[in-house]
Amino acid sequence: MQFLILTGLLALLGQVVLLRELNVAFFGVELVYVLAIGAWMCGTALGSLVPSRGGGPRGSALRWLTLASGAAIPLDVAFVRASRSLLGGVAGAYLPFPLQLLGLLLAVLPVSLLLGLLFQRAARAHVENRHTLAEAYGIESVGGLAGGLAVTLLLHWGVQNFALAAACAAIAAVGAIARDDARRPTATVTLRSASALVLCAAVMALWRGGDADRAMTRWNHPALVASRDTPYGRVTVTRAEGQVSVFENDALAFETQGTAAEELVHLAAIQHPNPRRILLLGGGLEGLAFEAIKHQPAQIDDVEMDRNTVESVLPHLPTRIRASLRSPSVRLTFADPRRFLRSSGRYDLILVAMGEPNSGQANRFFTREFFTECSTRLTESGVLAYRLQSAENIWTPLLTGRMLSLLRAPALVFPHVVVLPGTTNIVLASPSPLLDDPDALAARLSERNVRTRLVNPQFIRYLYTNDRRAAIERTLARPGTLVNTDTRPVCYQYAALLWLSKFFPGLSTWDIAAGAGSATWAGTAIRWALAVVAPAILFAAVRRGSMARRVVLVLTAGLAGMVLETVLLLHFQARNGVLYQDVGLLLTAFMGGLAAGALVMARVPARLSTTSIAGSGIAVCLAVQAFLIARQAGDAGGASLVATASSLSLVGALVAALFAFASLRAAGNQSRIIGPLYAADLAGGALGAVAGSLLLIPLAGLPASALLMALLAALAVLLV
Repeated sequence: MQFLILTGLLALLGQVVLLRELNVAFFGVELVYVLAIGAWMCGTALGSLVPSRGGGPRGSALRWLTLASGAAIPLDVAFVRASRSLLGGVAGAYLPFPLQLLGLLLAVLPVSLLLGLLFQRAARAHVENRHTLAEAYGIESVGGLAGGLAVTLLLHWGVQNFALAAACAAIAAVGAIARDDARRPTATVTLRSASALVLCAAVMALWRGGDADRAMTRWNHPALVASRDTPYGRVTVTRAEGQVSVFENDALAFETQGTAAEELVHLAAIQHPNPRRILLLGGGLEGLAFEAIKHQPAQIDDVEMDRNTVESVLPHLPTRIRASLRSPSVRLTFADPRRFLRSSGRYDLILVAMGEPNSGQANRFFTREFFTECSTRLTESGVLAYRLQSAENIWTPLLTGRMLSLLRAPALVFPHVVVLPGTTNIVLASPSPLLDDPDALAARLSERNVRTRLVNPQFIRYLYTNDRRAAIERTLARPGTLVNTDTRPVCYQYAALLWLSKFFPGLSTWDIAAGAGSATWAGTAIRWALAVVAPAILFAAVRRGSMARRVVLVLTAGLAGMVLETVLLLHFQARNGVLYQDVGLLLTAFMGGLAAGALVMARVPARLSTTSIAGSGIAVCLAVQAFLIARQAGDAGGASLVATASSLSLVGALVAALFAFASLRAAGNQSRIIGPLYAADLAGGALGAVAGSLLLIPLAGLPASALLMALLAALAVLLV
């Protein structure tokens, strides 16, 4: 039991640590994050399939595997941080795609393989002590539950990622020598020595972790000033030649000698005759408050999501920016911007500076629902402004689809939308007509005596008379483009494909909206028919083989569980904000459901738990729960923490119950099904993570994705 709990604990902690490091190493690209989750699950599955010599685990094998798994995690952190240099990368540039995949696999596979092998051996030991695989699965999930609670608390307390990795090594070292092996005293002495060495190194890393952390960060940032892991990512500050640069997950967020703040603030402010109340959603550190003060408003509300980032970056910024945030007219608030909007007053200007919509965290600030929330907080002549990076002269079909999905979202809410073209497009939206006369706009800028470096009368005239404006308006008139919404975040897939097109230029000609946004009822019916017929044929085909039948059932349960978990988390995130302590609690609720479902099934008498009625009932319950989640995801209202946690717990319990059913029914020798079933569970989860995040949810939307899982769960009755 001890090693099963350690397996679950180390698996969850190690996954969090390495995924956070990979997120930084690959500049926060969400596709790499999803691929890493899939690779982790596949690696664990492969480890669980490695055959063991002899009839079962012998000697100190479990202890050595535990020690190796924990010790590999901080070593992996060092490798990930050095990977760009080791693989021949150029500072600030992406590695070639094959090398990125190589680095990802080298980082993920060693630890995941070890943990898969550890579960297989620990489960076999548990089964040979007259227990069941279902019980072993439940106990491992209890370890995952403990890991989820630990991660939630440690992130809330501000524990840094390298310290968390060192803690994994310390836990493994203590766990490896928690019991002596009296049968093999020589092996015990060697194991104790190795464990003591790992424990001492881990304690030293925890004691001097800050120095080691900064030293490794300098491998990629020689001009490092400060670096800190926050619940939202890693923020890094560098200074060179008087310029301060701020990186979020190693992607440049802003630098202090640029003019991006000028462009967003002044081009929006001159559209309003007298902006008295201004709302900044992010961007205060970048200088938006400093620029907005030049228009002499009565009040500026600057809403920032992450207090830790502000506290880390602010001391290193120029005096002018620090002073602007202390101005009497500026009120700095730490809150989720969407939550703030629901209880705030009305504003003349709302400026959105939340970063590019390349992740789930940022995408929710570029959806139709978000713009609707903004519209309720604007005065009659108020102006909303945000920015989008693009190409200045040529939009490929893929870039066009992405831009239109993000530009049509406000167009569905505001009657007046203007796009000012450039490498960064400034988008202005208002319930009232916007000025289109560059001379009148330039006059307003001059009347307010605003001093700028870039935004001057000549620059304003250039933007408003540029022929690219007419080209964008013609592009906006095209039919059939998908709109980015909370329930259908199509920008996810555009972001992933645009990133891939950097390495595979042919992808830039793709148009994923072709046919998707204008599908006929017949086409939709055919797709849903295929969604039913294809798995039904597969399930019917594998019914004859006992092992194939149970493997496909577990794989199906794992796939459905992962997709439903993603739907619930994205819905909660979109409606309630990105509060990572809440997300940690939600993941913990899912792990708790897994543990409860497996352990309850393991204790139900076999004459009840292994019947066709029991298996069919569990599958039908999962289908009903998926249908209810589809209704919940389509609800425009909020999704409470309690309701979402309850749904996640129930999904986890039903997925684990199907795993337990497959392992208990007519299984005979439990030892021989450990590897295949555990691997199938993880493979299903990997498939659900990749397909759900990059295909189903972006194109079909949250409700339709959950409905598809309801159909899949209902069809799983064929496998019972």
